[in-house]
Amino acid sequence: MKDTKYLDILKAPVITEKSQLAKEQGKYTFKVDPKANKIEIKSAIEKIFNVKVKSIRTLNEKPKKRRVGRYTGLTNRSKKAIVTLEDGQTIDLG
Repeated sequence: MKDTKYLDILKAPVITEKSQLAKEQGKYTFKVDPKANKIEIKSAIEKIFNVKVKSIRTLNEKPKKRRVGRYTGLTNRSKKAIVTLEDGQTIDLG
């Protein structure tokens, strides 16, 4: 039952060219719940992937304006976490 709590915090890994280059340095990027804090994110990653987290940096992505026909609106807000692991630790996302 507690694992579902951790899975609610982590939404998905971010797979981009920039995140793949950072992965070589032991930094992994995840989309996370906008209400989650660094302590919750750290415990979720350590519990799910069985690794030791060195540090976490978070950033809030603001909603972007989108238009469909004559209707305008905003995309959903989101949050990303850049997780640095201890030396020798890796996460297999494939």
